[in-house]
Amino acid sequence: MAWPRNLQSRFSRDLLTGIETNMSVAPCKRFNTIGPCVPEEHYMLPALPRLPDVNDMIEGKFYFILHAPRQSGKTTFLDFLTEKINNSGDMYALSFSIDGVRNMSDSEKAINEIASLLNRAISQSPVPSIKKLAYAFDSLPGQTITTKINILLNSLCENLDKDLVVFFDEADCLHDNPLIPFLAQIRDGYNARHKPGHKFPRSVALAGMRDVRDYLRQVRPDGQSRGLASPFNIKKKALTLANFTEAEIRALYRQHTEATGQVFEDAAIAKAWHWSEGQPWLVNALADTVIADELRNDFRVTVTGDHVDQAAELLVRRRDTHIDSLLERLEETRVKNIMESVLTGTLAEVPPDSDDSRYCRDLGILALTEEKLLRPANPIYKEVIIRTLTDQIDRFMPKKPLKIWTDGKKLLMSELLTEFQAFWRKRMDARAKRLSLLEVIQYDEANHVIILFSFLQRALNSGAAIYHEYAEGRGAVDLCALYNGREYLVEVKLQGAEPLEDSLAQLSGYLDTAGEKEGWLVIFDKDGKKPLNNKFYNKTQLFNEKIINIFGC
Repeated sequence: MAWPRNLQSRFSRDLLTGIETNMSVAPCKRFNTIGPCVPEEHYMLPALPRLPDVNDMIEGKFYFILHAPRQSGKTTFLDFLTEKINNSGDMYALSFSIDGVRNMSDSEKAINEIASLLNRAISQSPVPSIKKLAYAFDSLPGQTITTKINILLNSLCENLDKDLVVFFDEADCLHDNPLIPFLAQIRDGYNARHKPGHKFPRSVALAGMRDVRDYLRQVRPDGQSRGLASPFNIKKKALTLANFTEAEIRALYRQHTEATGQVFEDAAIAKAWHWSEGQPWLVNALADTVIADELRNDFRVTVTGDHVDQAAELLVRRRDTHIDSLLERLEETRVKNIMESVLTGTLAEVPPDSDDSRYCRDLGILALTEEKLLRPANPIYKEVIIRTLTDQIDRFMPKKPLKIWTDGKKLLMSELLTEFQAFWRKRMDARAKRLSLLEVIQYDEANHVIILFSFLQRALNSGAAIYHEYAEGRGAVDLCALYNGREYLVEVKLQGAEPLEDSLAQLSGYLDTAGEKEGWLVIFDKDGKKPLNNKFYNKTQLFNEKIINIFGC
């Protein structure tokens, strides 16, 4: 196999001086039949830099949140952190998933199931002192849904000769009703653990995809405190696993080179970093797609930047389970609202530290720019999201291009946008006549951009490629068509959003960066009282020695 079969971890250093975790590349889909037979290897990267505060949390007896997007290494990290703690001889640790209570809204059933999962974890512990206590406290009096977890953990700690650390994995799967008594019992144990005669875990972590703010949003959706914030209400106790750095990607891929002799060019490393921005699953999937799907496990072939570009496109089109899970979140109202604001650059009323913004960042869908503006977390997610939104309106697009929009040398962008004006006017005529909302495709700030993108994507299905650049708070959306080595930049604006002079200057700056002399500015007018004849026009203007073609819609 070109890569290990499983995502595994190994620790090779002391807990307080360094932890190494294997974040191995996803398994190849085919056996190597060309190059030499390669034994299964463990590719390892230091994990502690991705979570530098975890030792302080445990040593300081803190309770904390560990949150990170799906498939970023949380469970792997917890399993082997647990192993290392147990091997240290200083304390004990338990790590187990409570995903079994997902979709359980009945508090009694959920709490009983958590207790059962905890007992199972105790029974499967490799530590004899822990294992012998499995199911030993089921018959203790006073156990109700508001006390059962507290009593079980208290009794377990009382019967151990060392402090206990507990990691609840997938803790954010709890629904509102079970979440309240669960957090209350952890809080009560935390508050009472220093009292004589009462013992409780020295450190507890709730691990999942979401930050502490979203736990509390569930518990008190009306904004009123129910007294359940403590002990999970201190921001410094909410930790997250960092993505790989470009240097870590290089180190990971180098281990494959050492095992197989297959070289990754510097450009391939740079492209892997560009497309993934260090998201672990994407880092793995890019390498696997290149090696297994493109190169058929031929380790004699050097991996180039072009190979990684092609792999990124395959991942966008293929939409594996990881990406499908991400896209499911786009159906959530709070995610959709934020994404529409990111698409159109209208984030003034959606600050990056709002609950919904943080929620999208915790899910790994969005990240922050250096200017603290929201943006898609990486270019692959960006392409997947915009194409997914585009797919939803594809049925309203022309079934096939009305003509070929190239002359063999260049893209006929002005003619294409004139055709789009005709298409859009028909939709606006339908809207004015109060026809089906589906027919007019919900004319709002995000959808008109997506419609333009979809129209261009469909019409340019003749050799040109179309890409979407997110607004990221700039009040603009850019579309870039690539054909025959030339970039065709299309800037999209709302009428009245900013002075025309500013829009022209912005597009002129983009053209300078791209080394192009001509660009296109599309201005959508949302004024429902304005006659359509006044909305649709086109004109050409010279600005900073650039030819700007302006199309009103």
